[in-house]
Amino acid sequence: MSGPRPVVLSGPSGAGKSTLLKRLMKEYEGVFGFSVSHTTRNPRPGEEDGKDYHFVTRENMQEGIDKGEFIENAEFSGNMYGTSKSSIEDVQAQNLICILDVDIQGVQNIKKTDLNPIYISIQPPSMEILEKRLRERQTETEDSLQKRLEAARIDMELSKEPGVFDIVIINDDLEGAYEKLKSVLVEEIQKVQDAKK
Repeated sequence: MSGPRPVVLSGPSGAGKSTLLKRLMKEYEGVFGFSVSHTTRNPRPGEEDGKDYHFVTRENMQEGIDKGEFIENAEFSGNMYGTSKSSIEDVQAQNLICILDVDIQGVQNIKKTDLNPIYISIQPPSMEILEKRLRERQTETEDSLQKRLEAARIDMELSKEPGVFDIVIINDDLEGAYEKLKSVLVEEIQKVQDAKK
């Protein structure tokens, strides 16, 4: 695949990935694009099919996986999630940096492909802070919250393994975390901006 290198962004729910991404997309408008993931879960209020996710049936998704159409896929809380090759190619065809927001399982799957992205992990300062952030959202049942926290514990451990990520950013200070994120991406951002001139 040609074009700027994709960016794989990972980290537990509540680590602040979305906040950092929104800021990046706002500051560098027209530089980044999202590969829209597929999921078998139902849309949450305000989510749009094809924009937030491609909402599909389990059968459709499994068929695509079996045909090798997905670069990564995982099952979480009884729902399937995945990134199709075509959704990444759609973004790269527009000469944009494709952002893949995946879990640690997705990172391990992508490592087996020829994608060659920049791997970035966004981590919370501690489990306590993460739990507080998730509870404040009030979007989870206690059961699903515990599942997220368990997934986060595993994620935090695996992010410490050498060679998994190009950089691990601890989001204890939003300003500092954002500056670190930008510094990792500056070269790719420049490529996109130069190509538009």
